[in-house]
Order: sequence, then C-alpha cells, then structure tokens
Amino acid sequence: MQLLQEILPGIRTIARQAGDRIMSIYEREFDVEHKEDNSPLTEADLAAHRHIVDSLRQLTPDWPVLSEESAAITPAERRQWQRFWLVDPLDGTKEFIKRNGEFTVNIALIDHHEPVLGVVFAPAKQIEFFGACDHGAFRRDGNGVARGIRVAAAHDGPVRIVGSRSHRGDSLERFLARVGEHEMVPMGSSLKICLVADGSADVYPRLGPTSEWDTAAAHAVLVAAGGQLTNVAGESLRYNARDELLNPHFLAIGGDQRDWLTLLS
Repeated sequence: MQLLQEILPGIRTIARQAGDRIMSIYEREFDVEHKEDNSPLTEADLAAHRHIVDSLRQLTPDWPVLSEESAAITPAERRQWQRFWLVDPLDGTKEFIKRNGEFTVNIALIDHHEPVLGVVFAPAKQIEFFGACDHGAFRRDGNGVARGIRVAAAHDGPVRIVGSRSHRGDSLERFLARVGEHEMVPMGSSLKICLVADGSADVYPRLGPTSEWDTAAAHAVLVAAGGQLTNVAGESLRYNARDELLNPHFLAIGGDQRDWLTLLS
C-alpha cells in the first residue's frame, strides 16, 4: 500500500521525538504516580502522549488516535472507527522506573482490526524497529542504516524463548517444561516481540494480561518480518474488535520449527 510507505517516515520521526522527551525526564529525578489499576504513571508517559497525539492529529487529521493515556474513549465511539492510530507512548513504565533501558515508544496504524504499520523505538538503547504491510520490516541501531529483518529459520541448538523481566507465572513455567531444552532471553516491553521479528528469538509466549496498545506496533513489525502473533487457538490478534481493550493470551511466533500451540495444552 503506497500510502503506508509515504507516511512511515513521518511516524518514525514522531516516535523519535517522543523518545527525546522521554529521555529528558529519564536523565533526572521524576515522580511516580499510580493509576486506578495500580499501574505506574510518570510525567514521561504524559509528555510522550501529548507529543504523539498532537503530531498524529496534524499528520492525519481524519484518523482517530487511541493512546493508553486516553483510553477513556467509549466502546460505542470506537466501534465507528475503521482506521485509527493505536499508541503506547511509554511501553514498559516499570522498566523506565528501574532505569534498565528496556522501554519503548509504540505507534501502530490499525485498519479494519488489523495492524498494518508499526514503529517501535527504544530511546535509551537507540534501537528502532519498523514495518508495514507489503513493505517489509526493518531495524535501525543508533544512527546506522536501517536493515531488513526476517524471523529465524529452523536452526540447531536450544529453542530461544523471549520472556518478560517483570511478569512470569506458573503457565509460562509449564510451557517451558514442555518445550524442553531452551535458552531464555529476558527482555522488557514490546522489544520482546521485536526480538522474534529480527530472528534473535524463536518464540515469545505471553500467558498473562496485556492491552492492545502493548502489542499492536510490534505485531505489525512481526508480520512484516514473516512472523505471526496469535491467540492460543492460532487466530491472529485483532484490535478494537471488542468492548474491552485487553488481549487474550498469545504467542509471537517466528518460524514453524515446532507446533507451539500444542505445547500450551
């Protein structure tokens, strides 16, 4: 879709500008508040949110924007949307507070419930992932040249499983036991899905709660890189298709060297 290729550079710029605002706060002392669900909120979340929403409205004024920090938009209103931006201005706030660098800016374009464009930028690491339908997926490190990425083919050695630094439970432990020999790759935020997209990991099982803005941008990158992100029934995740904005449990899958879904039984 030519339109996606035309707007992708502007979205990448917006994500990097939001990252600059986040880093200006990251490098000094900041307060931490808590939302009603007890999840943390910082001024960096809000600064990035304001910049992204304002910039997207200027770039594509006819397309609505749904951000984690503006999630009070009613389901009735959202049901009218066919194409919209889905944003997590600071994914991995817990990682931001820990100052381990594993947090991202996520911007996705959703078209008829499918993620068709995504930008994931990790400002502390200066790593950027981006991709679009029929355009391919790319990774850029620092000021280097963006290079195309693909999910990993079958390989010898233990399965590389990416997992959360902040969330791990009994369901994941049972999955790992069924997999057998494996190498665990710990990572925070949507970077976990991106590691599957660039072939650094084979699979990411998420058997705990996430919201749609947590996954949409990296989902678009993964699909553009030849992977898939499915629920436990093997169906691709869809966005804004239900009243709630919580994702089901899912798998981010790189290659087909294993029947991953059967390992969840």
